[in-house]
Amino acid sequence: MTAILGLSAFYHDSAAALVVDGRITSAAQEERFTRVKHDAAFPAEAVAYCLREANLSPADVDYVAFYDKPLTKFERLLETYLAYAPVGFKSFRLAIPLWLKDKLHMRRTIRRALGPASRARLVFTDHHESHAASAFFPSPFDRAAILTLDGVGEWSTATFGIGEGARIRLIDHIAFPHSLGLLYSAFTYYCGFKVNSGEYKLMGLAPYGRPIYKDLILERLIDLRPDGSFWLDMRYFQYCQGLTMTNSRFHDLFGGPPRSPESALEPRHMDLAASIQWVTEEAVLRIGREVQRRTDAKNLVLAGGVALNCVANGRLLREGGFDDVWIQPAAGDAGGALGAALFVWHQLLEKPRNPDGRDAQRGSFLGPSYGSDEIARFLAGKGVEARRCESESELAEHVAGLLADGKIVGWFQGRMEFGPRSLGGRSILGDPRSSAMQATMNLKIKFRESFRPFAPAVLQERVADWFEFDPDHESPYMLLVAPVREDRRTPIDAESLSTMQEDPDLRKRVNIVRSEIPAVTHVDYSARLQTVDAERNPRFHRLIEAFDRLTGCPVLVNTSFNVRGEPIVCTPDDAYRCFLATDMDVLVLEDFVIVKDEAARKAGEVVRERYLSQFQLD
Repeated sequence: MTAILGLSAFYHDSAAALVVDGRITSAAQEERFTRVKHDAAFPAEAVAYCLREANLSPADVDYVAFYDKPLTKFERLLETYLAYAPVGFKSFRLAIPLWLKDKLHMRRTIRRALGPASRARLVFTDHHESHAASAFFPSPFDRAAILTLDGVGEWSTATFGIGEGARIRLIDHIAFPHSLGLLYSAFTYYCGFKVNSGEYKLMGLAPYGRPIYKDLILERLIDLRPDGSFWLDMRYFQYCQGLTMTNSRFHDLFGGPPRSPESALEPRHMDLAASIQWVTEEAVLRIGREVQRRTDAKNLVLAGGVALNCVANGRLLREGGFDDVWIQPAAGDAGGALGAALFVWHQLLEKPRNPDGRDAQRGSFLGPSYGSDEIARFLAGKGVEARRCESESELAEHVAGLLADGKIVGWFQGRMEFGPRSLGGRSILGDPRSSAMQATMNLKIKFRESFRPFAPAVLQERVADWFEFDPDHESPYMLLVAPVREDRRTPIDAESLSTMQEDPDLRKRVNIVRSEIPAVTHVDYSARLQTVDAERNPRFHRLIEAFDRLTGCPVLVNTSFNVRGEPIVCTPDDAYRCFLATDMDVLVLEDFVIVKDEAARKAGEVVRERYLSQFQLD
């Protein structure tokens, strides 16, 4: 037996992943255990879980693979500061102690964490090699082009290459400070959202605006070539030498200072979001076409933070010239832990790989699970009354009926998801036919901005009946966007729509009924799809089937089981506290169904403020 532990830490979303004899046994982000959003600390809790799940001790680990090379990254940091010196001294003064204390001593930190019994060999992979490995090795393809896009690794900000059999080879790259990820993050910052976590908010805001600044961005900020290569004019950016992403020159170009977080969104911010989204999609599409031309590959795999831009992914699938596209579900830094472990197994140990047309990610259900007996003891300890369903069909029919009655359901089943998306393991579910569901879930459950769209979870076999999506493709990880079918759309009075498009109050636009499933139809008729199949996700599939039988609609609203600023819930206790503190109506913990009564609602009012105060708004 060969056990390989992969790690990512100290930058963003620390995680651990365990590969045993080539099989992915477990993977999880540290935040899920510590309850600190995007926790960047060494993933001690995640490591303990991974070993526990495989019934291994630290002494059983043969290799520990870290997802980047700290010394090379430190070299880039020093060279950048020297290039801009003496400007940037404040940033330098804050960063260097962290490096000298922790980040440069990763070997020591790992040895200390695993203890004296460990004799594991340590391997440090290149950051983008880790991304590339996470994209190709679990994919269903024997041969595929590889594209990785993020903020920055050691020096690379984008790479492409080819994967064949059990080998990957990176062919070309774009180097720091020129970065598509950092360009997008600059606009995230400028529009008042938090860098490294608010980029998906910017993507969700984009359809409300018009891309009227795209030409200005292309003229002044980025020189984008036909082959997708690009160069940024660094006179407009501050991230190399400062504590912010943009500077006064950038602010003057776009008409004022950055938006203050939590302040009102103006039409200008919507137009900026639309513009940078347009530029990003255009860049990704040009790069993708160039990669296809240079590799002559029929399939493409993606990883890196930019690969979470599901709108760009959808365009790549439709227009990039590839037969199919597969995106690593944990595309960001957390997935680098998995990629590093798989890189050791296949690339360094030269172990074979035998793809069978299905990915090896196992639905990305790689986190902890809790049995029904364990949950029964938990509920008894809390004094909670619950209905225990005796069969799968009883559970599906009962919960489907509650959803059809308009109830919002916390759904806690099986193993927790690895990556940023809830896929039916730790989800909040609702009826997509409700015109009020999006606003209700955003404001009363998630405590977040009303403009944020929700994803539809749709039966794989019925996806083409509701969305303009090729039924031969899949989107199991909620990483592709497709339009709602025209025959499912609801005509809107042109004059009313024009008036509302000019109104800066996003709530008025959100509440326009645009289709038969308004809760998951964005303002541009798009939807971020999760296709649900019976093999990867049998219980969730069974629930949607039951809902379809009741309503004729094979779709549910699926959003992550957490409130704004909180990591996705991990344990039954996490789920129960979130249930009490929000306006959720029902909690399903494995076989148990808890319907909130008046006593629980009053208890929730008491705990809500204390509960929400734990989490920093992001």
